[in-house]
Amino acid sequence: MLHDVSEGGSLEAAIQRLDRALTQLDLRVTGLAAQAGSGNGELFDLDRSALAAELDAARGRERELEEAGAQASAAIGLAIAELRQALTDDEDEIEDDVFGDVGGADEVEEV
Repeated sequence: MLHDVSEGGSLEAAIQRLDRALTQLDLRVTGLAAQAGSGNGELFDLDRSALAAELDAARGRERELEEAGAQASAAIGLAIAELRQALTDDEDEIEDDVFGDVGGADEVEEV
């Protein structure tokens, strides 16, 4: 019977040690989970702020490209107008060379 009491005491002590170990493990897991949860939030915040910065930069670049496109379009429009004017002037000169001062090709009668 003495042997049974001794084994019961050892068993009781082992159960208490196991209970303490499980409590410590639970505390540690809870702490790590909280730490990981807050860490993930920080990572998402960093990702979000980095993406926001990239978006702002892209929007700035978009405005620059739109301005450059408008300037290029205006320059092309001006070049077209100048070419048209040059072609019109050349046609007038050719008509003057061919028909002299008779008033142009529109006033020449067909024979």
